[in-house]
Amino acid sequence: MHGLRFRGMPVRSWRKRKHPRIIRAMISCDVLILGASASGLLCAAEAAKRGRRVIVIDHAKQAGMKILMSGGGRCNFTNLEVSAEHYLSDNPHFCKSALSRFTQWDFIARVSARGIEWEERRHGQLFCRDSAEQILDLLLEDCEQQGVEIRLNTAIAEASDIRHGPQGFDIASSRGRFRSRSLVVASGGLSFPRVCASPIGYRIAEAFGHAIVPTRPGLVPLTLQPEDKRRLAPLSGIAVDSRVENERAGFHENLLFTHRGLSGPAILQISSWWRPGEAIDIDLLPELDLLPWLLEQRERQPATRLRNLLHGLLPKRLLETRIDERDLNRPLQEQGRASLQRIAQQLQHWNLRPGGSEGYRTAEVTVGGVDTRELSSRTLESRRQPGLYFIGEVVDVTGWLGGYNFQWAWSSGWAAGQAC
Repeated sequence: MHGLRFRGMPVRSWRKRKHPRIIRAMISCDVLILGASASGLLCAAEAAKRGRRVIVIDHAKQAGMKILMSGGGRCNFTNLEVSAEHYLSDNPHFCKSALSRFTQWDFIARVSARGIEWEERRHGQLFCRDSAEQILDLLLEDCEQQGVEIRLNTAIAEASDIRHGPQGFDIASSRGRFRSRSLVVASGGLSFPRVCASPIGYRIAEAFGHAIVPTRPGLVPLTLQPEDKRRLAPLSGIAVDSRVENERAGFHENLLFTHRGLSGPAILQISSWWRPGEAIDIDLLPELDLLPWLLEQRERQPATRLRNLLHGLLPKRLLETRIDERDLNRPLQEQGRASLQRIAQQLQHWNLRPGGSEGYRTAEVTVGGVDTRELSSRTLESRRQPGLYFIGEVVDVTGWLGGYNFQWAWSSGWAAGQAC
């Protein structure tokens, strides 16, 4: 008994159907993939193209849940500009091989060949014009055409449920036992715990002797210290163009003030590089060298009040939060160089120490993961256990906001699919 196959079923039904019964028999396959994720589904189709019998199992009720949730339901599936510089890792050169062997252009070609219309947004980000479901359907159709079996509602509770012996991997699940020659861990990270997160990938890695680079939430809003939260509460809903940086990275994007703290692309980006207790530096006018400009305006319009001069550059509420009311109401001719320099500092070098982050609950990715020094950069295979592969978010490779994490999923899944 080989259990439920999805071959020949409509893709939408395939994605949502539940198993009718628990399977007790031993099920053998060439490749077992843990996780019906972006990387797992692409890897499955690639391995099956090579004549492998492939089974994908996932504890969730639906395949590709992160795909459906991404990009506001439009899926930011890749970026026009992809390089190793767009990724964070303790081993920064590791991702180069996979990214160069299956590029953004390779995935764009697949999307276009299926007739999926896409659009370019800011910074080369590519989104579906219609729906994220189109990307998931593409992957599921590829799996169906290649005879891949997908079994949902199938969980592996502990790493001890997996053994390796002369016949390969022996895996105990909530719906029976599996035996496979190769095992691919595509289980993702810890982000979005309510829908699809699981630490099982890290536990499997540790069970086979792999080190784990400490994990933390990435691409996540930051919260504020109590006093800053009280002081900045009136700014909730305001978004401004800004540059946010620390000693390791900097990003020029929108910053959004929320009732909990700070969000928006600039904050999500820097959050992956931020550590608890550290300060960030915020430039609220990144396109302007403010001090020389203020000195020039003092010469041109000395009677103008600072409030009126800056009102066209930043929202009134934000100005009142950052600059003393007396300075705002004084005309420029009464502002000395030292005063203008202090004002420029307040707007362009705002040193703010966040209280924390919103955590994995709202994080888009997990920073850290399986140490890549113990994986082949070409195939993603373990150097400790032949036949064991780690791909996607479970690996210590984290992309910037903007489609980079999906591209890592495609590239790492493709690379493992050529070898497993």
